[in-house]
Amino acid sequence: MEDKLTFELPLLEMEEKIRLLVEKEGETKNTAKLTLLLKKKEEEIYQNLTPWQVVQLARYQGRPRSLDYINMIFESFLELHGDRRFGDDPAIVGGLAFFNKHTVMVIAQQKGRGVDDNLFRRFGMPYPEGYRKAQRLMRLAEKMKIPLITLVDTPGAFPGIESEERGQAEAISLSISLMLSLQIPTVAVVIGEGGSGGALALASADKILMLKYSIFSVISPEGCAAILWKDEKYAEKAAGELKLTARDLWKLKIIDVIIEEPLRGAHYHPEQVARNISDSLSHHLNLLRSLPLDTLVQLRKEKYLKIGKL
Repeated sequence: MEDKLTFELPLLEMEEKIRLLVEKEGETKNTAKLTLLLKKKEEEIYQNLTPWQVVQLARYQGRPRSLDYINMIFESFLELHGDRRFGDDPAIVGGLAFFNKHTVMVIAQQKGRGVDDNLFRRFGMPYPEGYRKAQRLMRLAEKMKIPLITLVDTPGAFPGIESEERGQAEAISLSISLMLSLQIPTVAVVIGEGGSGGALALASADKILMLKYSIFSVISPEGCAAILWKDEKYAEKAAGELKLTARDLWKLKIIDVIIEEPLRGAHYHPEQVARNISDSLSHHLNLLRSLPLDTLVQLRKEKYLKIGKL
């Protein structure tokens, strides 16, 4: 059973009351009244989400994963495997696909479903060979002169000893450097968690799009709390200070677009969210394709040089 979002408990209780009432009496004025109250309560909660509640929502196990969106948005996805150096990392998937009848390269971080799949995917935390696979596919996209689309959903790069032995820092830094220098249009979409350098390795794009209830941060709230206040119990406070929500990052001009999600999140209407992502991708890819290559690269350079300036 999936974990429940604690701030949604009042909504779940109301839904259960409505369900029991319908079973007992059928559709009546009472059920209609309760349904209306439920909708109002949904709006009240979701219009006033705290950053920590957005973190919980971004991490929710029920949210669509990258492969879910790939299957809904793209056609004829052909997954490509391996980094040609060490191995194949299931925490990063990538390959060729059709989008609006054009060939594109798609690279994504993939979290699992259930215990076994999450262990197999390491909860979306890539090894160095995952990033090197991504680099191979980036170079292939550049060689084929096709756009690159990335889907970001990771707590961060895998922090184990084996990752350090195989050069995790070098793999991440090279992915960022390569993505910034690609001579093709690039668009990144943050669909859930965008954690630290592990996310930046796939998010250094011409355009960065974020789902409304996703997050993008230099460090997790728990990690920030442990460093600043020596205790993870301050994670909620850290979430507010990190400015990790889509709204905050748009105001800071770190990201370019916020993609709408329905009330209660993408997992309630995944097909609608997939359409929203598709529409935004189509719009921005058309804009990027219309630019001369030297202008595209220059605008990307200016974009990232501006970030962090006062």
